[in-house]
Amino acid sequence: MSRLVPRAWAAGTLFSLLVCDAAAAVRAQPSEGYFKGRQVTLLVGGTAGGGIDLGARLLSRFLGKHLPGEPTVTVQTMPGAGGVRLLEHLVHAAPRDGTHIGAFATGPVLEPMIGGRKIGYTMTDFTAIGALEKDVTFCATLASSPVKTVEDAKTRETTVAGTGAGSNTDVEPIVLNEVIGTKFKVITGYLGTQETLAAIERREVDGRCGFGWLNLNAAKPDWLPGKKINLLVQIGLAAHSKLPDMPLALDLAKTEPDKQLIRLLAAPLTISRPYLAPPGLPPDRAAEVRKAFMDAVGSEGFRSDYARSTAGEMPDPTDGEIMQATLARTYATPKDVSERLRRIVSPERRE
Repeated sequence: MSRLVPRAWAAGTLFSLLVCDAAAAVRAQPSEGYFKGRQVTLLVGGTAGGGIDLGARLLSRFLGKHLPGEPTVTVQTMPGAGGVRLLEHLVHAAPRDGTHIGAFATGPVLEPMIGGRKIGYTMTDFTAIGALEKDVTFCATLASSPVKTVEDAKTRETTVAGTGAGSNTDVEPIVLNEVIGTKFKVITGYLGTQETLAAIERREVDGRCGFGWLNLNAAKPDWLPGKKINLLVQIGLAAHSKLPDMPLALDLAKTEPDKQLIRLLAAPLTISRPYLAPPGLPPDRAAEVRKAFMDAVGSEGFRSDYARSTAGEMPDPTDGEIMQATLARTYATPKDVSERLRRIVSPERRE
């Protein structure tokens, strides 16, 4: 018997070690996971130096720390068509594994509903990762412009810079012309935010619509406090807390159909600075990336750096599941409302 006891003890010890090793492997899996040794790329639907680009570069410093395996996160700009080029890349070319995530302005959210071009996707096809902010947009002119109020914009032609057919910069002024009687003329084709700002400073145009409060503060932090621009009208479901005296387009709309139109236009602003992964992301991978996004945005380091880049504003994020539901509600808008918006922004109506 004495010779059997050590064998039994050894067998039991070996079994215990195997169990411990297995448990350790299970515990280690989340920290190693799919992303270990990989590179995650944040693709920016705009040019370097714009608000979307700056937000993505800030997020890139924190996102990898919260993804299983702590991958390297890089940023790559992909400007074109107000963000539509980036979305087409996510649909047709990007890997569907969570390693490519798109950051873009909110304008393309409505493009499949209202755009004239043939697009083989809707926004509900994508995997929503989250959004950094809830925002308003507004139209503004350079301080030296004779157009200083929304009433001035109703009485004289006001040129505004645009970045592409699906962008807020192009869509919003056309809708405002229809609903409240402004006389905005869109000069489109600028590559991105920085190019439109340079055009304003060179006085090629009077100003721009589709300014986001946060994007403008990130790109030109001295413009608002220095009163270098005139604030004309804001678009949102409610006025921004720091712009209480700026007219709200929803209040200026006189009929219920006009108000419905503005509400549809403003809906994407509740998921401002959105991040999307390609369609078909596996559910467990989507859950990992969504959680990492919210953990990164909620971290003390991110919030501190974000506040420094936005004149003291703090992020007000939306998680991926809520963002996905918001997109679904937007695409359930009654057909007559979306069709009216499509007609208003069609190229034939702009000419």
